[in-house]
Amino acid sequence: MKAVVQRVQEAHVDIDGQTVGATGPGLLILVCAMGGDTTANADALAGRIAKLRIFRDETGRMNRSVLDTKGSALVVSQFTLAADTSRGNRPGFADAAPPEEGERLYERFVSALRDQGVPVETGRFGADMAVHLINDGPVTIPIER
Repeated sequence: MKAVVQRVQEAHVDIDGQTVGATGPGLLILVCAMGGDTTANADALAGRIAKLRIFRDETGRMNRSVLDTKGSALVVSQFTLAADTSRGNRPGFADAAPPEEGERLYERFVSALRDQGVPVETGRFGADMAVHLINDGPVTIPIER
């Protein structure tokens, strides 16, 4: 699985002008299941992100996790993270998991993140979404598991 983790002051996702998920201070996580990924990949990625120390401590160093800060997360499915841009000008997405498998692993990732103790809101898998965020830092971290 691939993810892009952004430390945010706030973020929300809208579908047809309606907000369907939001977070205050915490994380915006764009996540993509790749072909061959398993539930173990989803669980490992959730555990890694929950403990990722990208929030400032009292000295200003990135030394605290979303769990430490009692932050929350907004998780948005993002199959375009599987883009292959090695040839031509049009990205290919053959490496992404098929939609049914991608949705199952996305839901597993969300559940595993909640099991880690992170409050989570989501977008809607496969929907055309407008994602709004105020990146804090900016801090943006790509992760693969």
